[in-house]
Amino acid sequence: MKIVPLNDKIVVKRLEADDKTVGGIILPDTAKEKPKQGEILAIGEGKPLDDGKRAPFQVKVGDRVLFSSYSGSEVTLDGKEFLIMTEDDILAVVD
Repeated sequence: MKIVPLNDKIVVKRLEADDKTVGGIILPDTAKEKPKQGEILAIGEGKPLDDGKRAPFQVKVGDRVLFSSYSGSEVTLDGKEFLIMTEDDILAVVD
């Protein structure tokens, strides 16, 4: 199954959480903080403008992005977790 975002929505796959701290301590699953970084899997057509055109996105599929803790809506499809958010929820692109 494939997720096709509408309008100005973006589908992001959250990156995996680190298993160790910087000091080398191994973290159990319950202690891991959800990462605030992900990869863009799909983008919509853009936000509709008053003149009927669509606003272009500043990000593209494949970009690694940073977002705030409570950004987007979490959805599960075929056992995989995704975030659906708007471009406004994205804070930065990671090079």
